[in-house]
Amino acid sequence: MDKALSETIDKLSIPEGFREVCHECGTKDSMPSTDVLRDVVQIARSILFPGYFGDPEVNEHTMKFHIGVNVERLNMLLHQQIKAGICFSFNGESHDMKKVEQEAIEKTNIFITQLPEIREKLHTDVIAAYNGDPAAKSFGEVIFCYPSIRAISNYRIAHALLKLNVPLIPRIITEMAHSETGIDIHPGATIGDYFTIDHGTGVVIGETATIGNNVKMYQGVTLGAKSFPLDEDGNPIKGIPRHPHIGNNVIIYSNSTILGTITVGDGAVIGGNLWVDTDVPPGAKLAQKK
Repeated sequence: MDKALSETIDKLSIPEGFREVCHECGTKDSMPSTDVLRDVVQIARSILFPGYFGDPEVNEHTMKFHIGVNVERLNMLLHQQIKAGICFSFNGESHDMKKVEQEAIEKTNIFITQLPEIREKLHTDVIAAYNGDPAAKSFGEVIFCYPSIRAISNYRIAHALLKLNVPLIPRIITEMAHSETGIDIHPGATIGDYFTIDHGTGVVIGETATIGNNVKMYQGVTLGAKSFPLDEDGNPIKGIPRHPHIGNNVIIYSNSTILGTITVGDGAVIGGNLWVDTDVPPGAKLAQKK
């Protein structure tokens, strides 16, 4: 057994075997931490939805203190994680840590100044979820219980970080929500106000998808891509539009799959269990043939 273990260790240590699956940090670099990022998201939620997350006894008299303490903690933790994400992107190559530190500070500060705007957008999402679900008893129930709000809040936080060119961290944050809720929203997607996902399990929204205002989706909906175009070497071409554009006031019912760079016009209704890969005119109503 000792010989077998020794041989296994030798095999696992051959550079050809681990080179493409091993990440090498610089001596002073740290890796992003999923545990710390969970704290970051929870702290952000306590700022965006005070009383529902974090200190439950917060009120208008203690609000400024509550927000101040949490913003300070968010600033410290997020700055560390953004710095780790930037270092991760160098993959062991040499870099100027002073520049990385300054970049992390600047991106963290800009993100924090955007929290009021993120809260305003999430407020519209809460309204949409409440108005779109007769089972919802209050805004509080929607904020505290609905998986769609949990996933959308992670997405809006991650999207803001991605727009600041923060590497890796946005994807970790949305994948956390994916694991928790079954709702997979890429941080690169662009989503308007008053967005809601009813039930939500199995929803997939791709990186280059765009969604207008007042859009409602049900469980199992996919906004995906068709086959990927390849370059002359046969490798997938990255960074090009490949997902649908969904207009304003659109409803997409459960388990429908919408693929490619097509446009679903304003006010359209997509019935359940449909495969859509061509443009949908404004106001159209698609349904399965009876």
